[in-house]
Amino acid sequence: MSAISVQKRESLSIPVQTAATLLAIVAAVLVPQFFHWLGMVSGAGKAPGVAFSPMHLPIILVGFLAGPFAGGISGLLGPVAAHFFSGMPTSAQLPFMMTELFGYGLAAGVLRSVRLPLAVKTLLAMLFGRLLRMLACMVAFYLLDNAKMPPLGIWRSIPSCLPGIVLQLVLVPLIVYRVENRKTE
Repeated sequence: MSAISVQKRESLSIPVQTAATLLAIVAAVLVPQFFHWLGMVSGAGKAPGVAFSPMHLPIILVGFLAGPFAGGISGLLGPVAAHFFSGMPTSAQLPFMMTELFGYGLAAGVLRSVRLPLAVKTLLAMLFGRLLRMLACMVAFYLLDNAKMPPLGIWRSIPSCLPGIVLQLVLVPLIVYRVENRKTE
């Protein structure tokens, strides 16, 4: 018997997946704005946005709740929408953020049916997204001669993002559990 098993999950309809994707994209624009506002009023500047990585949360959630297509598409388009509405991420960061968040959403969607604790699946999704970003940085650094995006930069940023990692490891399982186990009335 395998230690990791896959459970049969009911597929969501295309309209539900589309609505979930749109909601995640909107959340990927709005949630970071709260953290940027918090940084402005507290005098901390961009620190809360960096520390809590607020754009990651809705992308990982939609992957777990609506599947890999919704997670991947919202991971690609969330940063683009945020860039056009707020200027963050910057143009230089945008392709790397898109790659990373695509990885989060896709991995969360694929792991959705795997029988593992949600915190473990969340951690695996985060690792996959960071690995994809590292690969994108390797391409930029070695093939495109972009010295501003060192391949190991994503791993060096983990200490500054630790509050967000902890927040995601706590909130994602709680929210997914509540949504999936809500009573229909």
